[in-house]
Amino acid sequence: MKYRRFGRTDWQVSEIGYGMWGMAGWKESDDIQSAKSLDLAVENGVNFFDTAWGYGEGHSEELLGQLVRRHSKEKIYTASKIPPKNFQWPAKPEYTYEDSYPVNHIVEYTEKTLVNLGMERIDLIQFHTWDDGWSHREEWQRAVEDLKKDGKIAAMGISVNRWEPENGIKALETGLIDAVQVIYNIFDQNPEDRLFPLCEEKDIAVIARVPFDEGTLTGNLTKDTVFPEGDWRGTYFVPENLNSSVEHADALKPIIPEGMTMAEMALRFILENKTVSTTIPGMRKQRNVLANTATSDGTPLPSELVQELKKHRWDRVPTSWSQ
Repeated sequence: MKYRRFGRTDWQVSEIGYGMWGMAGWKESDDIQSAKSLDLAVENGVNFFDTAWGYGEGHSEELLGQLVRRHSKEKIYTASKIPPKNFQWPAKPEYTYEDSYPVNHIVEYTEKTLVNLGMERIDLIQFHTWDDGWSHREEWQRAVEDLKKDGKIAAMGISVNRWEPENGIKALETGLIDAVQVIYNIFDQNPEDRLFPLCEEKDIAVIARVPFDEGTLTGNLTKDTVFPEGDWRGTYFVPENLNSSVEHADALKPIIPEGMTMAEMALRFILENKTVSTTIPGMRKQRNVLANTATSDGTPLPSELVQELKKHRWDRVPTSWSQ
């Protein structure tokens, strides 16, 4: 496993992190499977784990806390997210600051997260949604400073909306945000335009989420794919999105190097960008842990392939189903 500097925090984090969305099921069998995958990730060098209160109303956070206690001799960086007070994802311009992150709500959910983790301090807490219309509000700024001063958090971050990487730039310019979580992958390359240069300038860490475009970049979806009842992707991959996504993924298949999967190519593309501190694929199954962590071997993609992949940038705008 290779490690990268996490912005101004100076943490050395695994470039392949672990996204814990999807580990919120309440079945004991699910938790046992999750624990095995989490343990395997630590054994393979992963030391950055990202969760949220919103993943099972704190259950995923409890799993992370248990992981930290099982591996007490290892330094595991913990990251979670505060849900908006209105529990609406994503943030929209019409949602007021009071609807979303009043001070008492920020403090309450940070403390709930600490209880779920069984810890006195979390390394990184993030706003789970964001709209730059709130950036000027001094209330959240003071709350962040107070949480750091009280020793409850080490660093503060924001998670920006899907396909809106610039809707967070004003918050970063306050100097109070240590990390930004953004969708970045072969299709979603637009963070490179303005967000990444600002992060470089201000020494802000970058967490690249959704590396496989919700599964499109594994190459396993078809236009006939049907998701199980209750699977969130069933509402995201409406026909309009599924058909177009599959077409974009199919266009990549001829350029996948021999002996490499599309998923591996997708992760290696992200790792080519040195502004990225870590990327956080979901890895519920142990085989996925082994496959994803194996990409962190320091082997670059051929430069010609990287240039070819640049041509597959797909600029999209939020819609009713993009969530």
